[in-house]
Amino acid sequence: MGRRPDRVGLARVGWIEGVTMRQEVCFGLLLLLIGGLGCRTKVLETHIQYDRPLPPGELALRKVKDPNELPDFSEAWENLDTLRTAIERSLNYLGKASSRQFYPYADVNHDRVVKTLETFLTFVDSGIRADELNGVIRAHFDVYMSVGCDDRGTVLFTGYYTPIFEASFERTERFAYALYGMPDDLVKGPDGQTLGRRDSAGLIRAYPDRATLERSGTLEGLELVWLADPFEVYIAHVQGSAKLRMPDGQIITVGYAANNGHEYVSVAQALVADGKILSDRMSLASMIDYFQQHPDQVGRYTQRNPRYVFFRIAEETPHGSLNEPVTPMRTIATDKSIFPRAALAFISTMVPQMGHVGFVKRPYDGFVLDQDTGGAIRAPGRCDIYMGQGDQAGHLAGQTYQEGRLYYLFLKSN
Repeated sequence: MGRRPDRVGLARVGWIEGVTMRQEVCFGLLLLLIGGLGCRTKVLETHIQYDRPLPPGELALRKVKDPNELPDFSEAWENLDTLRTAIERSLNYLGKASSRQFYPYADVNHDRVVKTLETFLTFVDSGIRADELNGVIRAHFDVYMSVGCDDRGTVLFTGYYTPIFEASFERTERFAYALYGMPDDLVKGPDGQTLGRRDSAGLIRAYPDRATLERSGTLEGLELVWLADPFEVYIAHVQGSAKLRMPDGQIITVGYAANNGHEYVSVAQALVADGKILSDRMSLASMIDYFQQHPDQVGRYTQRNPRYVFFRIAEETPHGSLNEPVTPMRTIATDKSIFPRAALAFISTMVPQMGHVGFVKRPYDGFVLDQDTGGAIRAPGRCDIYMGQGDQAGHLAGQTYQEGRLYYLFLKSN
């Protein structure tokens, strides 16, 4: 959360690999892990470039001017307690002086975002009926839509979650794989981005990649906690955080502290390219099965991803890249270089729900808050939804891979 991660303490499963700052808390886990592979669904067979960058000088959001092009908000007017909580968390972030540096966003200044959330919160508490909501929004808010990956609003939605692993504060025969704290020589910029390492002469140079860090032993002494499986360590890196169950039953949270500044590279793609897993069989489960059968191959493949994440013992509740708690189905992770932080948004897509014979995808409309970042969640065509904690949330996240629309709401300025 972390989506800092590599999502903040969240396990992302879209199953294409990536990493959120969750903090960095934001990749669809499989999307993060798989990254760019084809899939048996129509949306993947088209090989759409969902991470297509914005053309220079263009904005990720475009104002919806025709009322007939607005979505129907009424179906989303439910579970208002969680919406209230998420709005309050965004307001808490916006109450910090540091949040002002990221505004204005186009013609939207910091005060306008705050007033948007405060006004919407009054509507949440006012008893407005669902059948009144569309009229209220049209009267009081301007609605903007993400231009998406194709300049027509197409956004790929994936899911992420917070995994729970067995762990120990002491190294044992079983718990032999460490999560490390942030080194003292790692230098961050004003927005938390990694600039590199400071050498003995005071110069800042690129930080070593994953393979170098793991082979050199330079992180010795920075161990925070020990896990039983090296691939679980890697999943924690991808998610940016994790819940850990200690031998005495205590559950702690490790959250994102920093990364080494390298770009994410997909391990799943490497497995497919080497013929270890067929592309149409690729999933988080298949990766786990493969590495359980070939434990000697974990390092060989994970070291192809140069990105490395450092952790800290964190608050009990997973936090996103805004350093605020993330809320299941209310927090989204986006590219914070092109979308407004903490803002009120609305998603229209499909998400999996448990049915009588397993997961089935159903239409989903919901109000959300843009509170997290994902290392693999780049460009206006990508959005990651936080699904919650534990195995069930992980199953939901792993099944979430669907196109849809992403909107932002701002109080009318006149």
